[in-house]
Amino acid sequence: MINKKTTSENRRILQIAVPSIISNITVPLLGLIDVTIVGHLGSPAYIGAIAVGGMLFNIIYWIFGFLRMGTSGMTSQAYGQHDLNEINRLLIRSVGVGLFIALCLLILQYPILNAAFTLIQTTEEVKQLATTYFYICIWGAPAMLGLYGFAGWFIGMQNSRFPMYIAITQNIVNIIASLSFVYLLDMKVAGVAAGTLIAQYAGFFMAILLYMRYYSTLRKRIVWKDIIQKQAMYRFFRVNRDIFFRTLCLVIVTMFFTSAGAAQGEVVLAVNTLLMQLFTLFSYIMDGFAYAGEALAGRYIGARNQTALRNTVNHLFYWGIGLSAAFTLLYAIGGKEFLGLLTNDVSVISSSDTYFYWALAIPLTGFSAFLWDGVFIGATATRQMLYSMLVASVSFFMIYYAFHNLLGKSRFMAGFHHLPFIEGNRADLHRKRNSEESDIKVIAQL
Repeated sequence: MINKKTTSENRRILQIAVPSIISNITVPLLGLIDVTIVGHLGSPAYIGAIAVGGMLFNIIYWIFGFLRMGTSGMTSQAYGQHDLNEINRLLIRSVGVGLFIALCLLILQYPILNAAFTLIQTTEEVKQLATTYFYICIWGAPAMLGLYGFAGWFIGMQNSRFPMYIAITQNIVNIIASLSFVYLLDMKVAGVAAGTLIAQYAGFFMAILLYMRYYSTLRKRIVWKDIIQKQAMYRFFRVNRDIFFRTLCLVIVTMFFTSAGAAQGEVVLAVNTLLMQLFTLFSYIMDGFAYAGEALAGRYIGARNQTALRNTVNHLFYWGIGLSAAFTLLYAIGGKEFLGLLTNDVSVISSSDTYFYWALAIPLTGFSAFLWDGVFIGATATRQMLYSMLVASVSFFMIYYAFHNLLGKSRFMAGFHHLPFIEGNRADLHRKRNSEESDIKVIAQL
C-alpha cells in the first residue's frame, strides 16, 4: 500500500516536473538561436547587438515574472477548491494585467532604451544595431506577458504539457522565421528580431487556441463584473506585489554579481560566467520540481488536504536531495571537462580552480530554495518569500564585504553561494512559525 502511494505521488510530481524541465531548457534556445544566426553574418557588432538587446528583455521579462508565479499559486488553490468560476477569472485577470503592463512598456519604450544606454557603454555600431533589435522586439511584450499569465494558469491547472508544447513551437517558428528573414530577405539584425517577434506571437496565439479547445466549458462561466471584484483584485495585486519586489532583489544581486566580476578583470568575469553555467543547468532541473510544488501544494491547500500536502513536500525533498547529490558528484567528476567545452582559454580554465569548489556546493546548498519557492508560491505565502529574499540579499552583501580581505576574490562566489542557502533555510524557518495567514498554518503542520 505504501509503495503504491509513493509511486502515485512520484508520478504526479514527474507529470508536472518533466514537461516543465523540457520547457525550461528550450527557453534559452530562443536567445541561442539568435546569437548563432548573427554569429555567421561576419561582424562581431551583430553578436554584441543581440547580447545587449537580449539582456534588456531578459531583465524586463524577469521583473514581470510574477504574472506566471502568482497566477500559478492562486489557480492551483482554486483548482483544489473546485471553484471553476474563480479559475476562469484568474486567467482573465492575469492576462489582462499582462497586456496592460505591455501597453505601458510600448508607451515608454523610448525612455526605457535611453535609460538602458545610459547604463550600458558600448560602441556606436552596436548601439545602433541594438536599437533596431529593441524597437522591433518590444512589440512582442503583449505576447510575452500575456503568455506568462497562460503559463502560470496551465501549471495551476496541473497541466505543464501545454507550456512545453508552446515552448517547442516557439523555437521551431523562431528558427524558420529568423533564417528566412536573414538569408532570404537579407534583413540581418532586423530579421532576427522579426523572427523572434513572430515566434512570441505564435506561442501566445497557440495558448489562446489551447484554452479555447480544451477548456471551452470554462468560457461559459465568464462574468466580467466579477473579474474586477475589489477583494479579489486586492489579493491578486498583493500576491504579485510581493513576488515583484522579491524578483527585484534577485535582479539587483545578479547584476551586482556580473558588475563585481567585471571589475576584477576579464579573466575573473569569464570564470564567474562559466561557473554560473553549472548553476544555470542545475536550476533548469530544480525549477521543474518547483513548478510541481506550485501546482500540487496549491491544489492540496485549496482542498485542505494536509496529508497529501505533507506527502508531496516530503517527496519533493526526496527528489531534491537525490538530484543535488547527483549533480554535485557529476560536477566533481566532469565539471572541468564541461568548462573545457565552453572555452579553450587556458588562463580561464586554470583560474577556475580557485573558485570551482564554491560551484560544487551550489546544488546541495541551493536545492531547498527552489523547492520551498514552489511550495510557498502554491500557498500564495508571498510575503514570507519576500522576507526570505531580503534576508538572503542582505546576507550576500554582508558576506561579500566582510570577507574582503580573508577570501580575496573568492568572497564573490562565497557570497553568491550563500544566497540560495540562506533563502531556502529562511523559508524553512517560516514554515515552523505560527502565522496568522491560513495558508501558512497549513504548511506549518508539515
